[in-house]
Amino acid sequence: MSYYFAIIGTQDNPLFEYEFGTSKQGGDGMARFTEQARQLNQFIIHSSLDIVEEVQWTNGQMYLKLVDRFFTSYISCFLTASNIKFLLLHQPPSSSTLTGGTSRTSTSIAANPTSPQTEEAIRNFFAEVYENYVKAIMSPFYRTNMEIRSPVFRARVAAAGRKYL
Repeated sequence: MSYYFAIIGTQDNPLFEYEFGTSKQGGDGMARFTEQARQLNQFIIHSSLDIVEEVQWTNGQMYLKLVDRFFTSYISCFLTASNIKFLLLHQPPSSSTLTGGTSRTSTSIAANPTSPQTEEAIRNFFAEVYENYVKAIMSPFYRTNMEIRSPVFRARVAAAGRKYL
């Protein structure tokens, strides 16, 4: 499964972006987005912001689960108390990749992005990234809605992705 993670500020500006692949079940951690899909990722994430803003007022939770779908891509969302949005676009691999070209269906968690196991893994990923985000913004040099450029934060997001996704 391929993932595109973005942190969106209160003014709908991107604060952080990271693209990675699954490390579970023999994955190498590399994103497998096609070139065309890679160019659309930002657009897909930003187009889901309208839905996120509708759902955030009807749901009292910080983790909004699966909020939008674009063809074979799914968008999950986590909101902070300061209205910063963590958005994760996840795209399951094609069925031929999962089953090795056979017609047999896969039982892989990655094959079903709406399964409870996948939702729990995404929730844990968001929780760990949120913890690291809070540590990053506590820096006296950080201003609200400023892009996060810390290599330590990027490494911790990558580690959380390897750990849970």
